[in-house]
Amino acid sequence: MDDDGRIDDPAHMRALAHPTRLRILGLLRTDGPKTAAMLGELIDEAPGTISYHCGRLATAGLIEPATDLGVDRRERWWRSVHRSSSWSLEDALDDPERTLAVSALDRAVARTYAANYEAYVDQAATFGREWVAAGSSSDRVMRLTVPELEQLSADLWQVLERYREIGAEHVEGDGSEQVAVLVQAYRRPRA
Repeated sequence: MDDDGRIDDPAHMRALAHPTRLRILGLLRTDGPKTAAMLGELIDEAPGTISYHCGRLATAGLIEPATDLGVDRRERWWRSVHRSSSWSLEDALDDPERTLAVSALDRAVARTYAANYEAYVDQAATFGREWVAAGSSSDRVMRLTVPELEQLSADLWQVLERYREIGAEHVEGDGSEQVAVLVQAYRRPRA
Protein backbone atom coordinates (compact mmCIF):
# COMPACT_ATOMS: atom_id res chain seq x y z
CA MET A 1 0.00 0.00 0.00
CA ASP A 2 1.39 3.39 -0.98
CA ASP A 3 1.68 6.06 1.69
CA ASP A 4 -0.08 8.95 -0.02
CA GLY A 5 -2.55 9.16 -2.85
CA ARG A 6 -2.47 12.61 -4.33
CA ILE A 7 -5.87 13.68 -5.71
CA ASP A 8 -5.72 16.37 -8.41
CA ASP A 9 -8.62 15.40 -10.68
CA PRO A 10 -11.82 17.33 -9.83
CA ALA A 11 -13.94 14.28 -10.75
CA HIS A 12 -12.03 12.17 -8.23
CA MET A 13 -12.43 14.89 -5.59
CA ARG A 14 -16.17 14.99 -6.22
CA ALA A 15 -16.32 11.19 -6.00
CA LEU A 16 -14.70 11.24 -2.57
CA ALA A 17 -16.78 14.21 -1.34
CA HIS A 18 -19.63 11.89 -0.36
CA PRO A 19 -20.10 10.94 3.31
CA THR A 20 -20.62 7.23 2.62
CA ARG A 21 -17.53 7.06 0.41
CA LEU A 22 -15.45 8.87 3.00
CA ARG A 23 -16.58 6.34 5.62
CA ILE A 24 -15.85 3.39 3.32
CA LEU A 25 -12.36 4.66 2.54
CA GLY A 26 -11.71 5.38 6.22
CA LEU A 27 -12.80 1.91 7.29
CA LEU A 28 -10.70 0.20 4.64
CA ARG A 29 -7.68 2.21 5.78
CA THR A 30 -8.11 1.68 9.51
CA ASP A 31 -9.59 -1.82 9.63
CA GLY A 32 -8.21 -3.41 6.46
CA PRO A 33 -9.95 -5.12 3.53
CA LYS A 34 -13.67 -5.80 3.73
CA THR A 35 -16.54 -6.96 1.55
CA ALA A 36 -19.49 -4.72 0.69
CA ALA A 37 -21.62 -6.75 3.11
CA MET A 38 -19.15 -6.17 5.95
CA LEU A 39 -18.94 -2.46 5.16
CA GLY A 40 -22.73 -2.27 4.90
CA GLU A 41 -23.11 -3.63 8.44
CA LEU A 42 -20.64 -1.10 9.81
CA ILE A 43 -22.15 1.84 7.92
CA ASP A 44 -25.78 0.65 8.09
CA GLU A 45 -26.26 0.69 4.31
CA ALA A 46 -27.41 -2.02 1.91
CA PRO A 47 -24.58 -4.03 0.32
CA GLY A 48 -25.78 -2.95 -3.14
CA THR A 49 -25.41 0.70 -2.17
CA ILE A 50 -21.96 0.00 -0.73
CA SER A 51 -20.95 -1.84 -3.93
CA TYR A 52 -21.97 1.18 -5.99
CA HIS A 53 -19.89 3.50 -3.79
CA CYS A 54 -16.93 1.08 -3.89
CA GLY A 55 -17.10 1.17 -7.68
CA ARG A 56 -16.94 4.98 -7.65
CA LEU A 57 -13.97 4.91 -5.27
CA ALA A 58 -12.23 2.33 -7.46
CA THR A 59 -12.79 4.46 -10.57
CA ALA A 60 -11.13 7.34 -8.71
CA GLY A 61 -8.13 5.10 -7.92
CA LEU A 62 -8.69 5.20 -4.16
CA ILE A 63 -9.58 1.54 -3.56
CA GLU A 64 -9.12 -1.69 -5.49
CA PRO A 65 -10.50 -5.22 -5.45
CA ALA A 66 -8.62 -7.47 -3.03
CA THR A 67 -8.89 -10.51 -5.28
CA ASP A 68 -6.51 -12.54 -3.13
CA LEU A 69 -8.99 -12.57 -0.22
CA GLY A 70 -12.21 -13.93 -1.75
CA VAL A 71 -13.13 -17.57 -1.18
CA ASP A 72 -15.51 -17.62 -4.13
CA ARG A 73 -16.44 -15.31 -7.00
CA ARG A 74 -19.56 -13.98 -5.27
CA GLU A 75 -17.50 -12.57 -2.41
CA ARG A 76 -15.80 -9.35 -3.55
CA TRP A 77 -13.28 -7.83 -1.17
CA TRP A 78 -11.99 -4.26 -1.33
CA ARG A 79 -8.84 -2.60 0.00
CA SER A 80 -7.49 0.93 0.11
CA VAL A 81 -4.75 1.75 -2.39
CA HIS A 82 -3.10 4.39 -0.14
CA ARG A 83 -2.63 4.95 3.59
CA SER A 84 -3.77 8.55 3.15
CA SER A 85 -4.94 11.00 0.52
CA SER A 86 -3.96 14.59 -0.06
CA TRP A 87 -5.12 17.44 -2.23
CA SER A 88 -4.37 21.14 -2.26
CA LEU A 89 -6.65 24.14 -2.34
CA GLU A 90 -3.61 26.27 -3.20
CA ASP A 91 -2.95 24.22 -6.34
CA ALA A 92 -6.59 24.62 -7.37
CA LEU A 93 -6.91 28.38 -6.97
CA ASP A 94 -6.32 29.13 -10.67
CA ASP A 95 -8.92 26.60 -11.84
CA PRO A 96 -12.54 27.35 -10.83
CA GLU A 97 -13.65 23.73 -11.37
CA ARG A 98 -10.88 22.38 -9.13
CA THR A 99 -11.53 25.09 -6.54
CA LEU A 100 -15.18 24.05 -6.30
CA ALA A 101 -14.24 20.36 -6.12
CA VAL A 102 -11.61 20.93 -3.39
CA SER A 103 -14.05 23.08 -1.42
CA ALA A 104 -16.75 20.39 -1.61
CA LEU A 105 -14.28 17.73 -0.50
CA ASP A 106 -12.93 19.86 2.34
CA ARG A 107 -16.48 20.52 3.59
CA ALA A 108 -17.32 16.80 3.48
CA VAL A 109 -14.13 15.98 5.39
CA ALA A 110 -14.90 18.67 7.99
CA ARG A 111 -18.35 17.13 8.57
CA THR A 112 -16.72 13.71 8.96
CA TYR A 113 -14.24 15.09 11.52
CA ALA A 114 -17.10 16.65 13.48
CA ALA A 115 -19.12 13.41 13.43
CA ASN A 116 -16.10 11.39 14.58
CA TYR A 117 -15.47 13.75 17.49
CA GLU A 118 -19.14 13.64 18.48
CA ALA A 119 -18.95 9.82 18.49
CA TYR A 120 -15.88 10.06 20.75
CA VAL A 121 -17.73 12.39 23.14
CA ASP A 122 -20.69 9.97 23.21
CA GLN A 123 -18.45 6.96 23.98
CA ALA A 124 -15.66 8.52 26.08
CA ALA A 125 -17.09 7.29 29.38
CA THR A 126 -16.62 3.70 28.19
CA PHE A 127 -12.92 4.08 27.32
CA GLY A 128 -11.55 4.29 30.85
CA ARG A 129 -10.12 7.22 32.75
CA GLU A 130 -6.54 6.71 31.47
CA TRP A 131 -7.52 6.98 27.79
CA VAL A 132 -9.71 10.02 28.39
CA ALA A 133 -7.01 11.76 30.46
CA ALA A 134 -4.33 11.00 27.84
CA GLY A 135 -6.29 12.64 25.05
CA SER A 136 -6.64 16.32 24.36
CA SER A 137 -8.80 18.77 22.52
CA SER A 138 -8.05 22.44 22.47
CA ASP A 139 -7.59 25.39 20.21
CA ARG A 140 -5.39 28.42 20.16
CA VAL A 141 -5.72 31.61 18.19
CA MET A 142 -2.36 33.26 17.58
CA ARG A 143 -1.02 36.09 15.50
CA LEU A 144 1.60 34.73 13.04
CA THR A 145 3.21 35.68 9.75
CA VAL A 146 3.04 33.43 6.68
CA PRO A 147 6.57 32.03 7.30
CA GLU A 148 5.72 31.36 10.97
CA LEU A 149 2.52 29.52 9.99
CA GLU A 150 4.54 27.48 7.46
CA GLN A 151 7.04 26.54 10.19
CA LEU A 152 4.29 25.66 12.66
CA SER A 153 2.71 23.37 10.06
CA ALA A 154 6.08 21.72 9.30
CA ASP A 155 6.82 21.19 13.00
CA LEU A 156 3.43 19.62 13.63
CA TRP A 157 3.87 17.34 10.60
CA GLN A 158 7.25 16.13 11.95
CA VAL A 159 5.70 15.25 15.30
CA LEU A 160 2.86 13.36 13.61
CA GLU A 161 5.29 11.44 11.39
CA ARG A 162 7.39 10.42 14.42
CA TYR A 163 4.33 9.04 16.20
CA ARG A 164 3.04 7.36 13.01
CA GLU A 165 6.31 5.41 12.93
CA ILE A 166 5.96 4.50 16.61
CA GLY A 167 2.36 3.42 16.02
CA ALA A 168 3.39 1.20 13.11
CA GLU A 169 5.25 -1.00 15.62
CA HIS A 170 2.10 -1.75 17.62
CA VAL A 171 -0.19 -4.73 17.12
CA GLU A 172 -3.66 -5.48 18.40
CA GLY A 173 -3.58 -6.72 21.97
CA ASP A 174 -0.40 -4.90 23.09
CA GLY A 175 -2.30 -2.18 24.96
CA SER A 176 -2.45 0.16 21.98
CA GLU A 177 -5.62 1.47 20.36
CA GLN A 178 -6.28 3.47 17.21
CA VAL A 179 -5.96 7.17 17.98
CA ALA A 180 -7.37 9.96 15.82
CA VAL A 181 -5.21 13.07 15.53
CA LEU A 182 -6.59 16.13 13.81
CA VAL A 183 -4.35 19.11 13.22
CA GLN A 184 -5.52 22.25 11.51
CA ALA A 185 -3.59 25.48 11.21
CA TYR A 186 -5.07 28.15 8.98
CA ARG A 187 -5.66 31.85 8.75
CA ARG A 188 -8.72 32.65 10.78
CA PRO A 189 -11.65 33.84 8.65
CA ARG A 190 -12.94 37.29 9.49
CA ALA A 191 -16.32 37.42 11.16
